[in-house]
Amino acid sequence: MKFDFGEVLNRAWQITWKYKVLWIFGILSGCGRGGGSGSGSSNSGNENGNWDGNTPSFFQDWERGIEQAGVWMMDHWWIFILIGLAFLVLIVLSIFLGNMGRIGLIRGTLQAEAGAEKLSFSELFSGSLPYFWRVFGLSFIIGLIVFAVMIPFVLFGVFTAGVGFLCILPLICILIPASIVVGLVIELANVAIVRDNVGMWEGWQRGWDMARNNLGPILGMAVILFVIGLGVSLVIAIPLLIVLFPTMIAFFASNGQSMTPLIVGGLCFAAYLPVSLLASGILYTYIGSAWTLTYVRLSPAATVPVESNAPILADEPQA
Repeated sequence: MKFDFGEVLNRAWQITWKYKVLWIFGILSGCGRGGGSGSGSSNSGNENGNWDGNTPSFFQDWERGIEQAGVWMMDHWWIFILIGLAFLVLIVLSIFLGNMGRIGLIRGTLQAEAGAEKLSFSELFSGSLPYFWRVFGLSFIIGLIVFAVMIPFVLFGVFTAGVGFLCILPLICILIPASIVVGLVIELANVAIVRDNVGMWEGWQRGWDMARNNLGPILGMAVILFVIGLGVSLVIAIPLLIVLFPTMIAFFASNGQSMTPLIVGGLCFAAYLPVSLLASGILYTYIGSAWTLTYVRLSPAATVPVESNAPILADEPQA
């Protein structure tokens, strides 16, 4: 089967540009993608608290600030517990929204490819819920397996004072491309779960068969989308770098006495954040649509209803 990269990439952009509601799911899918220590030196200054020698006053203030911060943290330990709980809630929320975003992109692309004139956010979101645990569960279980495989090698390196890492370096070089292949299979498996309405392991099997039988097109598409993603991400990051470097230079030039550079930099960052999120959402929408179309083009024909309120296939979801 001849795979037309240009047709897939062009069609993915047509879907991305026409169905702008998918940008929201692109932003959501980005949710799942995703210290310092103080010196223990003693103060050898005079009675006024100034250090001897030529140590800049900024570093004096820095150490005093660290000491005061340590005292404050000991007195307000409960705040850090609340912060930790809030952080856990954010992690759970990002996992949920990230997977819902990926599922919504797949469903939206399939419906657009079937000829739907308009896509509804509420329908795409609610219709994605039956697939959540399968898509999340597959990534979670595969991640646990990879983690369990890596633990013995990490422990071997630690207990041999780092010498073990040199011994297993060839294995690490093999694991890197293997992890890339696993990521590609999961990408295809997610499409299989949603389009073919199958369970986790059946979806993994279909994704694996797809990658094994179409290795050239899959790797080619992976390279193309990686280059596109890297290039667009760099363009998105340039304004942030333009803001970051002058802000930090101005802050340190004032010996940390003026907060104005940080305030101005923070306002610029806040102003650019919506633009960055939108651009990232469009990028993720395009990449998600391209992978969905890749699976569709390389797999046997399947009936996908045009109606936006219809399931992808008539079969009942499998566990």
